[in-house]
Amino acid sequence: MRSRMFDSSLSLATPLLAESGINDSYRFATFSWVEVLVDCPGAQGLFTYALPPDLTVQAGDILTVPFGAQQVGAIAIHLLAQLPPDLPPTQVREVEEVVSTGFFPATYWTLLNQVADYYCTSLMAVIRVALPPGLLGRSQRRVRLIELKALDGIDPSGLSSVAQQVLSRLQAQKQGNYTWQYLQQKIPGADRGLRELLKQGWIESYLEPPATVRPKLRQAVTLVAASHLEGSLSPRQQEIIQALQREGGDLWLSDLLQLCRTSSGTVQTLAKKGCIVIQPREILRAEAGVTIAPDQPKELTPDQAQALATITSLSGFAQVLLHGVTGSGKTEVYLQAIAPVLQRGQSALVLVPEIGLTPQLTDRFRARFGSKVCVYHSALSEGERYDTWRQMLSGSPQVVIGTRSAVFAPLPQLGLIILDEEHDSSFKQDQPAPCYHARTVAQWRAELVNCPLILGSATPSIETWVSAKSNQDVNPPAPHYLSLPSRVRSRPLPPIEVVDMRQEFQQGNRTIFSRALQVALERLQERGQQGILFIHRRGHSTFVSCRSCGYVVDCPNCDVSLSYHHTHAEATQLLRCHYCNHTAIHPPQCPECSSPYLKFFGSGTQRVTQELAKHLPDLRCLRFDSDTTRTKGSHRALLTQFAQGDADLLVGTQMLTKGIDLPQVTLVGVIAADGLLHLPDFRASERAFQTLTQVAGRAGRGDEPGQVIIQTYSPEHFVVEAVQRHEYEPFVSAELLQRQTLRFPPHNRLALLKFSSPDPLAVQKTAKRIAAVLAPQQAESGYELLGPAPASILRVARRYRWQVLLKLPLNRAVELPDWNELRSLCPPNVSMTVDVDPLNLL
Repeated sequence: MRSRMFDSSLSLATPLLAESGINDSYRFATFSWVEVLVDCPGAQGLFTYALPPDLTVQAGDILTVPFGAQQVGAIAIHLLAQLPPDLPPTQVREVEEVVSTGFFPATYWTLLNQVADYYCTSLMAVIRVALPPGLLGRSQRRVRLIELKALDGIDPSGLSSVAQQVLSRLQAQKQGNYTWQYLQQKIPGADRGLRELLKQGWIESYLEPPATVRPKLRQAVTLVAASHLEGSLSPRQQEIIQALQREGGDLWLSDLLQLCRTSSGTVQTLAKKGCIVIQPREILRAEAGVTIAPDQPKELTPDQAQALATITSLSGFAQVLLHGVTGSGKTEVYLQAIAPVLQRGQSALVLVPEIGLTPQLTDRFRARFGSKVCVYHSALSEGERYDTWRQMLSGSPQVVIGTRSAVFAPLPQLGLIILDEEHDSSFKQDQPAPCYHARTVAQWRAELVNCPLILGSATPSIETWVSAKSNQDVNPPAPHYLSLPSRVRSRPLPPIEVVDMRQEFQQGNRTIFSRALQVALERLQERGQQGILFIHRRGHSTFVSCRSCGYVVDCPNCDVSLSYHHTHAEATQLLRCHYCNHTAIHPPQCPECSSPYLKFFGSGTQRVTQELAKHLPDLRCLRFDSDTTRTKGSHRALLTQFAQGDADLLVGTQMLTKGIDLPQVTLVGVIAADGLLHLPDFRASERAFQTLTQVAGRAGRGDEPGQVIIQTYSPEHFVVEAVQRHEYEPFVSAELLQRQTLRFPPHNRLALLKFSSPDPLAVQKTAKRIAAVLAPQQAESGYELLGPAPASILRVARRYRWQVLLKLPLNRAVELPDWNELRSLCPPNVSMTVDVDPLNLL
């Protein structure tokens, strides 16, 4: 093993050795060595390994290699026919095994390099995001007793106290086996004791290989030939043979045992006689979907038909904004645009913001395309993600529906990419690095494979809107903007009533429900209709405060208050931090002055459901937030329960705004719009407009007309007025004027340098040091520097946070700093992350 620096220009071309179009000079070459990129923190460059004679490796394969005292995952980059002249063969170690073959097509490798360069992070960090979890692993050093029985009579009194502690802990464990790391954590100075025990020969140290995800195998029974042995078979054995013949000669062993009500011993006897073969066969793990009735393409509106015709006429790369109001039938356009892609033998990639969207969308796609649809997101098990990923590699025509990380899905024949609800901030990863945006990566990928990219939304992000509309000014106009201005079947957009909660308070209404909303909720059950209540936060209350002294119960790890959570009358009253998930029991008295008068301020989903039970006890409610949808399948279960009429009201948070289609909903109520309007972020108005418009669009999508009630203390706010009038373009025009004045996107680009450390002084000094290095280069390099400054929430999870913001001009080259050099200025206890194009400055 020997390292060399990684030459990105060379790496983009060399993995083509694994492709079918390789150069003849390589076709007959004998490769004996391979250069790899290893998955190990701090490892820089490429490392050379020898290839065992019985192991076939290609560029792009995932390997396990020895690295120092451990085994690590690695990616094969270059195959070598001869060693570099300055590298002695004795220094080169061998590759252990091939974990997975053929991961990187040529354009895919280019994409990963592009992401690493643009988002200022290491290539391995990008590869970890792209790979399914568990595929790259690291071995653990473990320690075990040589022989438990042999140690029963020994006298440990001659050992040091540390060695005695280690020995005692190992003897107390049933297997006498622990990881080296665990013993170091539990016993101060364990290294000395371990070395002493190793010298005595009482323990041994060994490496446990990484537990990578493996294919799932199932025993299958195949009929070979039984006619020449019929006379020697018992009636029971003949019955098994006949059952196999009826089923085409092939059955899973478990199914055969159940069908014939026999034992595995009887089947094994048939195998010994040569009548059948029992062998393991791989089965693909996939998300367990429900049975869906087949669906046929719907008749399109003129606007839908025109949009579809434009999309299907595209050849090669084009980025298209499909701007359709809520309920305008964007999904049907997606479905009919994908059909010819599959017929051509290609695949389609459909990205959605959150897991909560996938059940409904997946059902519609499976009804249309059947088994060609697969899902890929973080809620799948490691085995399911591994098998789905391998199925994508097959190259068969398929539709992959997934969340942000699915933008890296390894589809060799990609013919179309779709981002549904492209405006959603869930497409941007904030941490850990790389801080990529799926929309940006999808654009690069579409360009590389030369296929169209469709961005769909009722409330497009301002950046996408400006990009699409600017292409309308060219002559002839490029097909980058497609509009669906009306709902299907000419259904009207729901009227929006804005209620001034200041007047409600003046008129004696002390509840969280305005009188208009109370009346509308009472009518729901009378008319047999359903509704949605939107609250922008989960939990019961925003914070708990003492009425006597004003003390607020804060998180011990973060500079935020704890939120009150109380699910039902008998449940434990809990306080929870929504940043680090710290949980504490609600105190009966104020920790500061011992007063029993603690008050809950603000309203979350829990409090709203409790208030509904108090004021409208006959109204059946379901909560739909991250507290109630933690378990696998819970999104589908709750939505199915609501769709079947088991509840009158769905009370939820942001998940309700993300494209959920519930035709039976006639009422949407927004409890407090003000929590969206007054945030210290330049995107606050845009997010508020998008959220309110999207949630309002859940009403009136069926045969019954809809009604929307928005409660606010700021009815004159320009966002509220634009939402009430369903006016997207006037809102964007006003917002763009403000952005231009402040030199914020889309008029400029941003790069946010984020520093964090458990040491408040160290992180402050580091941020100031980096800013001092960057400040003199502003005029020459063409960027503007803001900061350093503490983050809006200074401390999160016991780490203090500071920031430096760079404003970059949009249409000119900027000489950016060397990020690795800047990172080298950070002490070991301070981390620095570069967030390019950040969506959140809080």
